[in-house]
Amino acid sequence: MRHFTSVNDIPDLKKALETAFDVKSNPSAYAHLGKGKTMVLIFFNSSLRTRLSTQKAAMNLGMNTMVLNINEDSWQLETELGVVMDGNKPEHLREAVPVIGAYCDIIGVRSFARFESREDDYGEKILSQFTDYAGVPIVSMEAAIRHPLQSFADLMTIEELKTREKPRVVLTWAPHPRALPQAVPNSFLEWMRKAGYDLVVTHPEGYELAPQFMEGLTVEYDQDKAFEGADFIYAKNWASYTHYGQILSHDRSWTVDSRKMERTDNARFMHCLPVRRNMIVTDEVIDSPASVVIREAANREWAAMAVLKMILEDNQ
Repeated sequence: MRHFTSVNDIPDLKKALETAFDVKSNPSAYAHLGKGKTMVLIFFNSSLRTRLSTQKAAMNLGMNTMVLNINEDSWQLETELGVVMDGNKPEHLREAVPVIGAYCDIIGVRSFARFESREDDYGEKILSQFTDYAGVPIVSMEAAIRHPLQSFADLMTIEELKTREKPRVVLTWAPHPRALPQAVPNSFLEWMRKAGYDLVVTHPEGYELAPQFMEGLTVEYDQDKAFEGADFIYAKNWASYTHYGQILSHDRSWTVDSRKMERTDNARFMHCLPVRRNMIVTDEVIDSPASVVIREAANREWAAMAVLKMILEDNQ
């Protein structure tokens, strides 16, 4: 594996899961792999779990790590090609990327959707410049349309807790005061479909996700009906794809509460965090034994470690 930007970069998902559970059981067993190597973690956007888990994963593998917060720790970077750089951005990503690549062995990149242009976001203009010009492997720590490290940890969590081979997994939209990217739900659908789970998507009309991520899936617009018999409930807000980046609804009836969870088959509640309590989910649900959000967050370390281990082994 050269780069890690989606589940499609993983040659064998079953083996990847085995690797993740192996490093979780033996976190210090592979420290020799990264000895003398360096990973740079680049953040165009804020982070808590992603930064800490990925940095810890690299350290577990014996790597040196450096963190760069763009626009805080460096020159402001121009990301568009063909522009006259007469503004406040003195350096272009086209030069910065290969320079960073010269200083390290792996680069992690976090860059959210900007909601300025659906075409630009879904073309992954920033991430693609890293994969094209860095000269070293790239790990997506969340990009404009996918968050594969989160989805890997989600898959680990379900595999640990499922009580049947193909659990019923429900991705539900929930209200939020801001317009959020589609990266987490897009990526979640890709990974869950690849795992072969019984997958259901529920959201208000107008919140349909991109066709490329909904292939083979149908939407259940009745949230109560979607929850019936579910084994896992994954709640997430996202802005409209068709009316790109817009908020079409603040309907609080979509908040996940105890009444809705009672319709499930003792389902586990999942969320990528951070979570807006009593918007996405009520206190009663997220603080209940059904909530596995902390386990998900903890698994971020092992998902990242598995990815880095595979990259190190394949790019020696």
